[in-house]
Amino acid sequence: MKRSRKSKEYLFVDGYNIINSWENLKEIAKVDLEQARSALLEILAEYKHYSDIEIFVVFDAYMVKGNNRSKEEYKGLHVVYTKENELADHYIEKALDVMGREMRVRVATSDWIEQQIILSRGGIRVSARELQVEIEDEMKMVSKKRKRLNTKNDINIGRLEDQVLHKLKDWNGK
Repeated sequence: MKRSRKSKEYLFVDGYNIINSWENLKEIAKVDLEQARSALLEILAEYKHYSDIEIFVVFDAYMVKGNNRSKEEYKGLHVVYTKENELADHYIEKALDVMGREMRVRVATSDWIEQQIILSRGGIRVSARELQVEIEDEMKMVSKKRKRLNTKNDINIGRLEDQVLHKLKDWNGK
């Protein structure tokens, strides 16, 4: 379900908090943290595609010596790696100071203290579990919609004459 331009929504995701909260990602991270980050980004990129929410995924790099903040785009997502000595929480709080009271900004984290700060700065808090359920629900709706469209397409194909169907199959190489 696409949202209108007037009600543009922004979602900040505390990347490592979500990875450590979702069981499937937590298991992947035990073996390979980079793989867990990639899996999270894939899930959020698909969600962004269907929801039209502007998503910022923030990863802590505060313990990485000499790291400067870096930003990149990944399949429509805004991915931020914080600079040395900067937590994802702090980056998100600064963004909320700028955007929080004028725009619809949600922040996904299960850090209780961070949730209180988010609320005080005009943001809307979303727990890791709530985000997971929201994404799963959206994907279920998309799947149902696809099934309906495929059924409709199958019915329309069934109405084609046999000769046309045969030509289409030949053309498709089947």
